[in-house]
Amino acid sequence: MKVFISADIEGTAGIAHWDEAERTHADWAEFRALMTAEVVAACEGARAAGASEVVIKDAHDSGRNLILDRLPDYVRIVRGWSGHPDAMMFGLDAGFAAAIYTGYHSKAGSEANPLAHTSNLRISRLILNGEVASEFTVNALCAAGYGVPSVFLAGDAQMCAEARAMVPGLATVETLEGAGRASTSLSPAWSRRLIREGVAAALSGDFAAALPARAERYEVVIEFNNPTDAYRAGWYPGAYAHGPRAVAFAHADFAEILRALVFLKV
Repeated sequence: MKVFISADIEGTAGIAHWDEAERTHADWAEFRALMTAEVVAACEGARAAGASEVVIKDAHDSGRNLILDRLPDYVRIVRGWSGHPDAMMFGLDAGFAAAIYTGYHSKAGSEANPLAHTSNLRISRLILNGEVASEFTVNALCAAGYGVPSVFLAGDAQMCAEARAMVPGLATVETLEGAGRASTSLSPAWSRRLIREGVAAALSGDFAAALPARAERYEVVIEFNNPTDAYRAGWYPGAYAHGPRAVAFAHADFAEILRALVFLKV
């Protein structure tokens, strides 16, 4: 059994400030270690459930956050950004049994995490088929395009609730809950234990149906903080204005939505 992990940091237990997520700040060293430890816990849970190989996409910011020497010997790691439309899911294919998500966070416009955002801080909201979407929304649909179920997510409480609502049977660990600029969190050790146990249980059950509903057609709308970003994005072939600070793109194939997002959200 091959398992894919998409690892972010803003939903890691204990996190509360952007300084802790930015590699140029001294606080990042502590939180890259905590991010790594949660990923290792997920790997251990997958191994306990029978995984022969785990592929991890380091999916935060530079894509160079995880401390490599702490990863188990049955792991392959995807670092940096290729430019491929799969983005945070790059490295996934139809040969994987399941996708797992660690360190995930609430969407842009949410107050459920002090670090809530979608893709970057220039985007005020990303809307998919009329619903405000998170990075998980996009990534779970990406996985579903390969026929890969999304079985487990660790992250803030609102992200967990939305992921469970989107994907039947998905298991979660709620690492923290935001309130304004503060967060109330599990201890890192507690979070790691729950992740290890949760992943093992999720992968030991029947998770084949853990797939989001697919639509016949998709429309993605990106609302930017600055109208000049919308103007630039509007030059992508097939994109169209959707208000004073927004641009949209529609297609029946979600893979084309992913391709468009590479250029629209830059």
